[in-house]
Order: sequence, then structure tokens, then C-alpha cells
Amino acid sequence: MKKITAIILAAVLILTSAIAFAGCSSTSKTLTIAIPNDTTNEARALLLLDQLGYIKLKDGAGIAATPKDIAENPKNIEFKEVEAAQVPNAKQDVDYAVINSNYAIEAGLNPVKDSLGIEGSASAYGNILVVKEGREKEPKLLALKAALESQKVVDFINKKYDGSVVSVVANPTDGYNSSIDYNAIKGEKITIAASPTPHAEILAVVKDILKEKDITLDIKEYTDYVQPNNVVNSGELDANYFQHLPYLEDFNAENGTKLVSIATIHVEPLGLYGGKQTTVDALK
Repeated sequence: MKKITAIILAAVLILTSAIAFAGCSSTSKTLTIAIPNDTTNEARALLLLDQLGYIKLKDGAGIAATPKDIAENPKNIEFKEVEAAQVPNAKQDVDYAVINSNYAIEAGLNPVKDSLGIEGSASAYGNILVVKEGREKEPKLLALKAALESQKVVDFINKKYDGSVVSVVANPTDGYNSSIDYNAIKGEKITIAASPTPHAEILAVVKDILKEKDITLDIKEYTDYVQPNNVVNSGELDANYFQHLPYLEDFNAENGTKLVSIATIHVEPLGLYGGKQTTVDALK
């Protein structure tokens, strides 16, 4: 009888330990979120997660925030820092991913419909037209600016992207700048670096506008965030269109480049997307 009782007690202890262990592991499970690894987009991703209520950043943490600035992380989130263009590819290996809209669109995602949380369209991260310092008043670059700020471009963005990309041009032009002598720049070529989506697509509209004035727009596509700035700073290309101002300012500070923004065209809201998790339930 004593032997049977001992066996039963042992079984109960094993079962109790197993239940306790299971409970412990479920509450301490680490959630993984892939975020861009460049300074400004990493901070932007953390600010989005703070806005959504999944983490809490320290007071004063702003556009230079890093995971070290997290004050509260109740779901024990582990952050995987990935080059921005590669975050969509990393999505399948993590629970969630915070992705720039241009890369989300390229990966076949609809930021409005597929994201589990998204920045507002009033984001401070407007995508800009950039030239080398000292070239801001060149007639052909002002012609490019006017075409990019045109109503045709605004209409194209609104129709093509349906909220996934948002125009921020307050006073659209007819595509041209009345102060420019277009006859004087007739036959000229403008070279511009751009990411494929949405920038090169938007620039295709600009190309047609400039063609009406016999100006050629040569669009060079890049898939990274470094070379487009380097080729403009070196003078190899005239301009670029792929980044937001906080990124440009950080790039100039780190690399000693002399690049300036001459127009802000659109916002690409940053979004939170599911990876292994398909809902935000695990974050609640």
C-alpha cells in the first residue's frame, strides 16, 4: 500500500512540475520583431511600436531612439536589426516585422490592408528630392522640382497607391515653373537616382512632363540607401529621390556629404506586419 501511495505521489509531483514548467515557458516566450537597422528608420520603428502600445520608450526618446531607450517591454520583445530592404525577406523568420512602405509594396504587401498597425499620413518622414549643396537653383533642377510637385503627380500617387503612399505637396503646380526659361534648357538631360517603388514609378510621370519641354529625365534605379547619396554627392548624378529628411541629415553627419533637400513629395507610412504571427494577439 505504501509503495502504491509513493508511486501516486511521484506521478503527481511530475505532473505538477510539468504544468508549472509549461506555464512558465508560455509567459516568458520571447517575441521577435525585425526592424530596419539604419539609425532613423530603427527609431521610427520603435516610435511606431510605442504609439501602438506594445513597448514604452523613455521620456525624450525621439528620432535617434534605439532598443536601449525602451523603458517597458512587457512582452519580452527581441529586436532583430536588418538592412531595411531585407526586412520583408526576414519576415518569415520572426514573429513580426516593421517595414518601410516602399519595400512592403515591392514584396507584394498592401500597407493599408495587410499591416497590423501603421503610421499616420501626417508623419514627419516625407520623402524628398535631394541635390548637392550649391546646385539648388540650377534651372534644370528647378524644372525637375516643379514637375515632381505637379497636380499630375499628386493624382497619380492618390490613384496608384490608394493610401499606401500619401502626397504631401500643399500647392501643386501645373508641372512647370514660370520663372524658368525652358528654351535655355531645351535638350538637356537630368539624371536621378531612385528606388524602384514608388519613386521610379512616380518619376515616370515626371519624365513625361519634362519631355513636353524637350528635357530628358534619366532614371537610375537603386535598391540600397547608400549609393544614391554617394553618386549625387560625387556629381555622377544630378539628384535623388528615395529618402526622408531625418535619414539624409544622419547620412550627411556620418559621411561628410553635402546634400540638401529642395522639395518634400510624399510620405510612405511605416507598418507593422505579421510574420510567424498573423494577428497582434501575442502582443496584447
